[in-house]
Amino acid sequence: MRAIAGVQVEENTTFADLTTLHIGGRPRLTLRCDTADAIVEVVRILDSAKVPLLIVGGGSNLVIADGEIDVVAVILANDEIEIKNNMLRAGAGAVWDEVVQASIQAGLGGLECLSGIPGSAGATPVQNVGAYGAEIADVLTRVRLLDRASGEVRWESADMLELSYRYSNLKFTNRAVVLEVEYQLREDGLSAPLRFGELARRLGAESAETRFPAAVVREEVLNLRRGKGMVYDPADHDTWSAGSFFTNPIVDTALATRVHQLSGEEHMPRFPAGAGPTGESKEKLSAAWLIERAGFPRGYRRGQAGLSTRHTLALTNRGGARAQELQALAREIRDGVEKCFGVRLVPEPVWVGMSIDE
Repeated sequence: MRAIAGVQVEENTTFADLTTLHIGGRPRLTLRCDTADAIVEVVRILDSAKVPLLIVGGGSNLVIADGEIDVVAVILANDEIEIKNNMLRAGAGAVWDEVVQASIQAGLGGLECLSGIPGSAGATPVQNVGAYGAEIADVLTRVRLLDRASGEVRWESADMLELSYRYSNLKFTNRAVVLEVEYQLREDGLSAPLRFGELARRLGAESAETRFPAAVVREEVLNLRRGKGMVYDPADHDTWSAGSFFTNPIVDTALATRVHQLSGEEHMPRFPAGAGPTGESKEKLSAAWLIERAGFPRGYRRGQAGLSTRHTLALTNRGGARAQELQALAREIRDGVEKCFGVRLVPEPVWVGMSIDE
């Protein structure tokens, strides 16, 4: 591997060094790939030899077991950003918030509500990353992929990814490695319509279709995220997390109504979420709201793993957490919410070497 151009071999790196949770043991080897060509060559060689590997971007969505981990860590470090007219193309290893900042500086709108999200550009289509009423599906045009079964490199359009809430057909499948991502943005430099209540109120939006200069929205989004401990800061344990740990559950309207009744509160956050496969109406509930009402306040801890003191949806490492402590906390919260409300929360991060139950 040392002979491959654009590849740096690291032998003493741990996953605690590579993730925003700062949890995880040591891989067999760490290979840092500075170009898309290097990524392709490394992955093809490892797959051909049937060596297990883990693709790592910003490490912001990974929960990894302690000890020796039987994988080679392949770090995507191709971080180029190219802008032509209203099209932005980013290498998979580009720091996501730097991509957003570059789009704002180029006078483009469309990514501002996704400011401050940790991780890399390559993860955005995999997770269909979203926040404050916007998601990557709104602007994604295509993704350059390495197909791991065939070894083929190709561009695939966004409509081939089956994008939905925090999901694409790249997630959990290992079918392909993202090499580059392309987004179509707004040349007028204005934001998307502000449809998220808290953000809209803080900016004084008069309707759900109100738009502001993208730079103004970006600053307010960053302020909001910092207030919730959701902008990564290596000096702040409240940000040593994997972001929002559980997805907001989408349930039948009948269950949403039952949860509302069980809560005994007049107001509960619940939002229309379309219809299910047989036509039943669906609603999205707030995982953070459910966690708090099930008896898990901000700052709740199990050893060195705890909820953020600023946001109950972030499970954090308070400085020396082990993977099993985080696992136990996640399981306790999931089971507590289910016992209280009959809603089973689903973790958003990818688990490696362990799961929420094992």
